[in-house]
Amino acid sequence: MPERETVIELKARLILGLDRLPPFSPILSKLLATIAREDVSFAQVATLIESDTVLAGNVLKVVNSALYGFRGTVNSVRHAVAILGVDRLRNLSLGFSVARMWTHIPTPEGWSASKFNQHSLAVGIMADLLAQRAGAPYPEGAFVAGLLHDIGKLLVATGAPAGFSAVLHLLKEGGANELDCEMEILGTTHADLSGMALERWNLPLPIRQSGTFHHDPDRADDGALHLAHVIYAADRLANELGNSIGPYFDQLARLESVFDALGVADQVPSVLAEFETEFASVKGYF
Repeated sequence: MPERETVIELKARLILGLDRLPPFSPILSKLLATIAREDVSFAQVATLIESDTVLAGNVLKVVNSALYGFRGTVNSVRHAVAILGVDRLRNLSLGFSVARMWTHIPTPEGWSASKFNQHSLAVGIMADLLAQRAGAPYPEGAFVAGLLHDIGKLLVATGAPAGFSAVLHLLKEGGANELDCEMEILGTTHADLSGMALERWNLPLPIRQSGTFHHDPDRADDGALHLAHVIYAADRLANELGNSIGPYFDQLARLESVFDALGVADQVPSVLAEFETEFASVKGYF
């Protein structure tokens, strides 16, 4: 284990790395601002997407993919919004916009940007599906909370690549969970860093808390049902279904127990079927 001074210095460097996070683009900021608005219209969301030609092109490419199976060609964003609905198109656009943020960040050898993006997307989609069924508070923030819950891992990989490798090695040796390994090597955890990043971006409190507590959701609101419980479940479900960033060591949370904890065990088939359809249609673009 590193000397204590080294761990303290490493933690300080990781926290300073928060200042190097890329800012949200104007389009991403405006899309996020529509999440809590019940009166947002098709036209408003379409106008935002249309103002970014790369984003609009990616959206139309997905909508016209064979997996969606629409007859004819969808050749306008407004048509795409009308077919898929505001929420699904907004989530897709948020996913594309966030993934594009990371493209300019240097990453170490062994880090897979595609696995990170696909895991984040899988957790966002699963969280959105679960939040509606579980009756969790602030369900409108579930997709964004899932999409950004592991930003702390990216901060570790880019700010302390040697520490990231050491954590992974310690995990492979077994005998400790991920957060304990991170505390030993880094002096902090990716979950704490995620919460700090989400706070730096001034995202709503439930989303920030979900980042901080997505491994220990009972701490978010003294055990009461919280968005963090949804992200915890969605994260484990995504990993169990094979959509993980790296080697997945947590074998304690089986699919059935995760659904049961949210009170949606009777909806397992519909949740998994809807997830697989939606995720399959977009994962190749991330």
